[in-house]
Amino acid sequence: MTEKSDIFNLKPSTITVYSTVWCPDCKRAKKFFGEHRVQYVSVDIEEETGGVSFVENINNGMRIIPTIIFPDGDVLVEPSNAQLAEKLGLQTNAKLEFYDVIIIGGGPAGLTAALYLAREGLETLVIEKAGLGGQTGITQTLDNFPGFDEGIPGAEFADRLSRQARKFGVEILQAQKVSEIEQDGQYHIIHTSSGKHYHSKAVLLASGARYRRMDIPGEDELIGINVHFCATCDGAFYKGKKVLVVGGGNSGFEEGLFLTKFASQVDIIVNSQEPKASKILQEKVAEKETMHVLLNHNIKELRGRNKLESVIVEDKNLNEEKLLDYDGVFVFIGLTPNNDLIKEKAKLDQWGFVKTEHMMTSIPGIFAAGDVRSGATKQAAAAAGEGASVALEIREYLKSIGG
Repeated sequence: MTEKSDIFNLKPSTITVYSTVWCPDCKRAKKFFGEHRVQYVSVDIEEETGGVSFVENINNGMRIIPTIIFPDGDVLVEPSNAQLAEKLGLQTNAKLEFYDVIIIGGGPAGLTAALYLAREGLETLVIEKAGLGGQTGITQTLDNFPGFDEGIPGAEFADRLSRQARKFGVEILQAQKVSEIEQDGQYHIIHTSSGKHYHSKAVLLASGARYRRMDIPGEDELIGINVHFCATCDGAFYKGKKVLVVGGGNSGFEEGLFLTKFASQVDIIVNSQEPKASKILQEKVAEKETMHVLLNHNIKELRGRNKLESVIVEDKNLNEEKLLDYDGVFVFIGLTPNNDLIKEKAKLDQWGFVKTEHMMTSIPGIFAAGDVRSGATKQAAAAAGEGASVALEIREYLKSIGG
């Protein structure tokens, strides 16, 4: 984090976002930076003395937020995501209109499939709405991926994988959301939210899954303020503070351990008698004096307006409710598939994951791999393996239709 002397600087050392907790455009801009793993400092102009006048001076007397200042001195005021993408130098438009294969999603499955297909000489386009690498990109350390005996930071792994894909000629669009997949005979038309559309004979849905929400009172109002789904993205905002992690699986325990780098206390709430996290992770948590695990507790409600004030939990051991005080809540309770593009068209399992046969969905020419696919193991190494497998299936499919 930047020292206080640097937060009112017209050429800061890090991107600085001047905002408030209630501003929706501020939340959107900060979410954009978080999704793309862009480091920034957030300054609440209502909390920092002189913040309001600083913003007004920049904007000719107007209090406009977010006001974002970059290290080169550039200032963006209420920028759209497209303007932020342009400033960051992200490619948002493809060079061609037709590709042999279009891949939706730039995680391990999508990027691995892309580099395999490009090596076969196929024109391959990857479209990713957030940061490359998917959830691996925001993982502190991958220590169970084959070949990295000492582990590798998730962000570095994501960077290496995307560089490798580009090395073989894969074209990658970022900050672009696919809004629709339209079928036109044997062709598929991919529409993006920017109004562009691209065509191909084969599509790979590698859109992954997103963290499931708690669906409790107070959650929606506090998301992006004191409720988070990424410890790597938002943990640094809780230096010396007390946080609650929701979820007793590997993700909850791993992210909780990461949060101890910043927070003075990290509690994990588990909605069962025993955690599902691996024994190694449980032992690591038990060794931390600043960590506690609340077993057989259920989170019921979050209270607070524009700021978390208290957390209501149910102690199922005593059959009573408790009011607890935390500065932030991090949620890791499972995944929901990103299936919106084909959920009304393709066959899904009971949880909404996409069913496949030989990696192809029930829609000819549309394949699925990685966390969005039914039966996937939700592991980075497995996703990469699926990427390689689906690339071979797509190659054979294109041969069969004369592609």
